[in-house]
Amino acid sequence: MSKQQAPIGVFDSGVGGISTLRTLAQALPNEDFIFYGDSANAPYGEKPSDQVCQLATQVLDQLKQHQAKAVVIACNTATSAAKQQLMAANPTLPILGIEPALKQAVDAGKQHILVMATPLTISLPKYQAQVTRFEATTQIYSLPCPGLADSIEKGHAGLAQTQALVARLMADVTAAPIDGVVLGCTHYPFIADMIRREFDHPVTVYTGYEGLAKNLTKHLTDQGLLRTHNDHRQIHFYSSRDTPAELALYQHLFEHGITE
Repeated sequence: MSKQQAPIGVFDSGVGGISTLRTLAQALPNEDFIFYGDSANAPYGEKPSDQVCQLATQVLDQLKQHQAKAVVIACNTATSAAKQQLMAANPTLPILGIEPALKQAVDAGKQHILVMATPLTISLPKYQAQVTRFEATTQIYSLPCPGLADSIEKGHAGLAQTQALVARLMADVTAAPIDGVVLGCTHYPFIADMIRREFDHPVTVYTGYEGLAKNLTKHLTDQGLLRTHNDHRQIHFYSSRDTPAELALYQHLFEHGITE
């Protein structure tokens, strides 16, 4: 297998990154993908940053065993806590990460932006620097959401619990004049409609996925790694919770999302 034919690795602390994978697979229809969900250690967003970095390093080693030609960190927490260290340790491997799409919402002219993310993502300097950059001209509401990613990990079976948790977490912000919602955890896009319904007015939701897909396409093109055709595309799923039920959940979420 040539390097161009090698798969793209995508990983997350659990099922959330599958929402990212869906966008990447649509944007890059000729690429093979390997997805690794570290569900046995989910969620990352409520762990110390040094532990997240250690876990992300272990997952990256798994993807390298599959000869990944590029790796996408489909986890906002792992991007903030571990991306720089992973890049330094793997200088020849393109490593990209998802980040809260706060700039995208600001550039769209939104004035009252709710950012929903894990407690760790919101506490790290990378996110705080973004807030500092924009808060002079934009009202930013930072909402840590403990337990939400873990609830979403249960898929359709946990929908009632997830709905109740969303209502409780958002109780203090739904009366604010929010016009944009940034989903700063890759688990959350699976329940984007549920989050929208908490407001009595329309809001625009931002994930950052389109920008990530464009960035990945550019990296592959610049390095001569972009595949132009593929008659037998393959997308494989792996998990640190290596059970048939977990892998079936991954496949279902990729094909249908969480509410079907």
